[in-house]
Amino acid sequence: MALPEYSRAQLALRNGQDKPQIWVAYRGLIYEVTASRLWRDGKHYEHWAGQDLTAELEDAPHTAGVFEKFPVVGKLAGMV
Repeated sequence: MALPEYSRAQLALRNGQDKPQIWVAYRGLIYEVTASRLWRDGKHYEHWAGQDLTAELEDAPHTAGVFEKFPVVGKLAGMV
């Protein structure tokens, strides 16, 4: 099944404030992180939900493997 594509504007609405979903993008895929207690209210340390975190992950204390436990809900339009 093909993943739906979402624009950056659509992703931005899933920030834990405007809509109940909390999504983040990484390397063109969009992950649903709503269930994570670490993303409560759409914020995880200095990172905000509803955006592409690819560049920001370089400074994170963990690897990209952290996204493996979250479901992929779509693709970021123009990225994959």
